[in-house]
Amino acid sequence: MSRLLLAALFIPSGFQALANISGTTSYFAGLGLPLPALAAWGTGLFELIAGALILVGFQTRIVALLLAAFCIVAGFIGHYGQGGDDAMLAFLHQQMLMKDIAIAGGFLALAMAGAGAWSVDGRLVGIADQLT
Repeated sequence: MSRLLLAALFIPSGFQALANISGTTSYFAGLGLPLPALAAWGTGLFELIAGALILVGFQTRIVALLLAAFCIVAGFIGHYGQGGDDAMLAFLHQQMLMKDIAIAGGFLALAMAGAGAWSVDGRLVGIADQLT
């Protein structure tokens, strides 16, 4: 169930980033990132593919670690110190940063626990056990 809930954040986000690549590029440009179009394409593809891998449970431990790192980096780039003099906007960005950190924690827990029996990883381990 945790894989489904975590994937539900990233698959739609990746799809949306790719479907509106000009908007995603503008967002990254507004953050001051170099090569914002490359960052937009890379982020959209990463979110979509990594989310799908988490959903089916393939290479879950590795992908979960990558997504945990992604959440921390994205949270700090997108939210740390944002909001300026607008107290409400600053508060919202602080909450968004904390949300990203919490999601990273979920991915770290998933990396430690593994995907479980109902996953591609679980099936591959089951097949390997049968071969020995």
